[in-house]
Amino acid sequence: MQTLIRQIRDYLNMSQTELAERLNVTFATVNRWENGRTVPNKLAQSTLYEICKDNSVPVYDITLSRIRKTTENISLTQGRVLLYHGSKSGVEGKIEPKSRSQCDFGKGFYMGTEPSQALTLICDYDKSKFYIVSVDTSELDVVEIPADMEWAMLVAYHRGRMETIKGTPFYEKYRNMSENKDLVIGSIVNDRMFYVIDNFFIGNVTDAALVGSLSALQLGKQYVAVTQKGCDAVQIEAEIELSHLERLFMKEVAEANRAKGVSLANDICKNYRRKGLFFDEILERAKDGGV
Repeated sequence: MQTLIRQIRDYLNMSQTELAERLNVTFATVNRWENGRTVPNKLAQSTLYEICKDNSVPVYDITLSRIRKTTENISLTQGRVLLYHGSKSGVEGKIEPKSRSQCDFGKGFYMGTEPSQALTLICDYDKSKFYIVSVDTSELDVVEIPADMEWAMLVAYHRGRMETIKGTPFYEKYRNMSENKDLVIGSIVNDRMFYVIDNFFIGNVTDAALVGSLSALQLGKQYVAVTQKGCDAVQIEAEIELSHLERLFMKEVAEANRAKGVSLANDICKNYRRKGLFFDEILERAKDGGV
């Protein structure tokens, strides 16, 4: 936090005295913040957030830059992949596949190739933690799902959207796709894609529209350790502390990305209005053995 405040003050071209006046605190208070002796409370950070917004201070970009600098100092042994993980309450003790069972690829420990996904995922939680992690894939049984309908249907299976066709060959195909695997790799349902795929499941967009959006968005990947063996291959490389101020900017970015998702979904609906199948039509064909 101390470095961030100094960077903000430099961006604003303010002295410690000037920033103190804007925040209605003393010069000594700002000085203690920048020396790391104390941390501004939520009220002070909220006021600083408004000042930064009014002056277009790129706090979110500063946070990403800090994460990138940290990754540059991490040396990985051969076979390890550098990833990011966001936890709503922090990782304590042994890493385990503990997420909800109806996540994209089922119960597991989720990691991503893009820090922004993990950051916006945890921005609403005061006790959340952000980690730079690595996973050694060399001894794991891995399946990688392409960014197409195979990915969408596997997500549908794990989110419980296929229960009406349980027992069909179509259902069994996706149940078996990640069965007995240690690590599943596939596209991330990020802030923009979440709205699109949700609209596919509820019948507002077709499979052609979904595939079109997957191609347009060029999503990052998520690595999901779905067994204890997979989790044992994960190593925490660094923990990045996030301030209340940074979380406020992350919320702003998340909301903007969701708005882009809504706009994208609406555009896709127009472009693919008469192309492809809706999700319920795909399930009906699966019931009849036609898929």
